Amino acid sequence: MTFDYKKEERRDVLCIDVKSFYASVECVQRGLHPLREMLVVMSHAENTGGLVLASSPMAKKKLGISNVMRKWDLPNHPELKIVPPRMKLYIKENMKINNIYKNYVAEEDLLIYSIDESFLDLTASRHLFASSTYEFARKIQKQIFDETGLYVTIGIGDNPLLAKLALDNAAKHNHDFIAEWHYESVPQTVWKIEPITEMWGIGTRTAKRLKRLGIYSVYDLAQASPHLLKERIGMIGEQLHAHAWGIDRSKLSDTYTPIEKSYGNSQVLPRDYLKQAEIEIVIREMADQVAARIRRHHAQTKCISLFIGYSMGYRDSNGKGGFHQQLKIPVTSSTKLLTEYCIEIFRNNWHGQEIRHVGITYSQLVYTDSIQLDLFHDPDEQIQELKLDLLIDTIRKKYGYTSLIHANSITTGGTAVSRSSLVGGHAGGMDGIQE
Repeated sequence: MTFDYKKEERRDVLCIDVKSFYASVECVQRGLHPLREMLVVMSHAENTGGLVLASSPMAKKKLGISNVMRKWDLPNHPELKIVPPRMKLYIKENMKINNIYKNYVAEEDLLIYSIDESFLDLTASRHLFASSTYEFARKIQKQIFDETGLYVTIGIGDNPLLAKLALDNAAKHNHDFIAEWHYESVPQTVWKIEPITEMWGIGTRTAKRLKRLGIYSVYDLAQASPHLLKERIGMIGEQLHAHAWGIDRSKLSDTYTPIEKSYGNSQVLPRDYLKQAEIEIVIREMADQVAARIRRHHAQTKCISLFIGYSMGYRDSNGKGGFHQQLKIPVTSSTKLLTEYCIEIFRNNWHGQEIRHVGITYSQLVYTDSIQLDLFHDPDEQIQELKLDLLIDTIRKKYGYTSLIHANSITTGGTAVSRSSLVGGHAGGMDGIQE
């Protein structure tokens, strides 16, 4: 099966990424050149297990440093600078950059893909600012550098997929940090992507499934039967076949409503937790925090899930590094009940392993302000608990989370107080650069 590109709509799409965003922002803030300085942004740098969140291009090139490396993996180099994260600053710079984009495209033609990456559909506005898409890209590059000191790489394509593939696989290797991929160049560009896991949408698991079908490369995927792929892999197989031909019929202006929404929270603990009492303190804190989130959205949950990740490198007798369990429950938003359910799941599945990762999610939401009474609990008590939850929510909203906390949160096991000032799980403000 082949595609007739003459029948495919062509749009002017840019995929723009800030090079090593966190590290580059820190370099600019210190008056350093973001492409020439060796710098890494490390979360919890004070601990031996500190995690690299971002590294500058020069640190990657000269020292081989990559994201998610641990502190103990870093080479001892005198020119390497290690700095803590400042998430509020990164969000501020991200907003500044995306406000630049809004000068050139309508809101519906801008998709903020992540904190350092955005898609722009220039089809309706390109002629107002430049004679070509490439010239437009250079114009945006220059304005971002002039206003922020940051370098961006840009992929140009006939659709969002081709723009993304051009960005990820070619732009960073070009002297101008721009790559342009179109339908006609698919055999010379998309089909040459190696290994197959470098193709957008194909991870290691999908690659293994494709390998069992005799598909080892993007070219193999393009030549495979879409009917066989759909039969063996499902709809995703048919979609991947289209992607191998550079086909993507989505538009940034298309709206998408998720079938189901859920709310959750997860954290990597500052150390391994072995004591049951300490682990349960963290679970109680997180159950409380997520319960407040669903109440804020006038929702109640019918299903909770708890994820527990063991200490790094540990595997149980079944070869698993943790457990993930769900529990169907009567509809509720009560902090007390939700906490009890989470603790019940934990006690039924934990067998003394050291814990490093905890996650809680509430799903199958029901949006209502009415009280769903549980036949197994006293109705007056349920009403009083709801009033108490709403009162606590109001106080915390006005005076901050730490204005009203459980006493066990200030014990050695609690993490809620220390996390209350974090943004995205990392240091958020100027406290992140204090000695």
